Amino acid sequence: MSAPRTVPELSVVVPVYDEEEVLPEFHRRAQAVLASCAPEHELIYVDDGSRDASPAILLAAAAADPRVRVLRFSRNFGHQAAVTAGIEYARGDAVVVIDADLQDPPEVIPELIAQWRAGFEVVSAVRAVREGESAVRLVLIKIFYRLLHRISTVDLTPDVGDFRLLDRRVADALNRLPERNRYVRGLVRWLGFRHVEVPYRRAGRYAGATKYPYIKLVRLALDGITSFSTVPLTLVTYLGFAVSALSVLLVAYALYGRFIIGRTPEGWTSVFVAVAFLSGIQLVAIGVLGAYVGRIFAEVKGRPLYVIASDTAVAGAAAAPSGAALSGVAGSAAPAGRSR
Repeated sequence: MSAPRTVPELSVVVPVYDEEEVLPEFHRRAQAVLASCAPEHELIYVDDGSRDASPAILLAAAAADPRVRVLRFSRNFGHQAAVTAGIEYARGDAVVVIDADLQDPPEVIPELIAQWRAGFEVVSAVRAVREGESAVRLVLIKIFYRLLHRISTVDLTPDVGDFRLLDRRVADALNRLPERNRYVRGLVRWLGFRHVEVPYRRAGRYAGATKYPYIKLVRLALDGITSFSTVPLTLVTYLGFAVSALSVLLVAYALYGRFIIGRTPEGWTSVFVAVAFLSGIQLVAIGVLGAYVGRIFAEVKGRPLYVIASDTAVAGAAAAPSGAALSGVAGSAAPAGRSR
């Protein structure tokens, strides 16, 4: 007779931010799916500083089911921090990351598990169809993914978000990466391992408003570009050479007019345009350099990626852990070593 398992087969990580309208339905559907495909599971909700009734709903779910665990951040640290925290605290042989808004259907999870059991270590869900999003948003997202795919140093598949399954080996490797400005989907592809994709239809939001307005999408795009490409720096260098070559031609033209044909080029307009053009180029170059320097500054400070205020798996929320390998600082016990 085999010994009982000390860890679940599957951990499902769910970042949550102000999702009171959708959480009851998500929890119902997720539990129904997991009961059939992975009875030995844990469901980890990471509350990213919600201001609505989401924490109360999550705590009630945890009280009703010991397989449900709720990590609550001390404030809003962002979606990628919540994803990272959930993966760090997950104990399962495999880890699924899925958002709570029901745009990513829990009913796709069995397909991800089937590919994992077939031997794949990273199973990414690809958005074959995206419903409920404006045409402008879809066009901008498409342009970004195609652009990042072209300039990135890793093979990033367009239309793949954070909805995926990670084998335990992949999750452990991801937890060892030290970046503070995290673009998790890119980090997973950088790690390698055996990878397969599962297409699915992405639904519109079940309820509530999107938690990724355009400004957050721009920040995520900048994190993705600066994390996995130095092409912007190269383009600025090329632009500098091009402007320098143009300046040499303009100087040659001025000298030709002064000493060959005896007429000096006149007009303040041309001088103003030249100065404004060069100033614009310089500001763009400084901005591009600043984006990379800002990332270096954030990494050098070494602040934790998140702070956990409470954890339902630890009664009384014990003192902060001593584990230095964590990306975050917790008000609860640190993720322990996984026994088998």
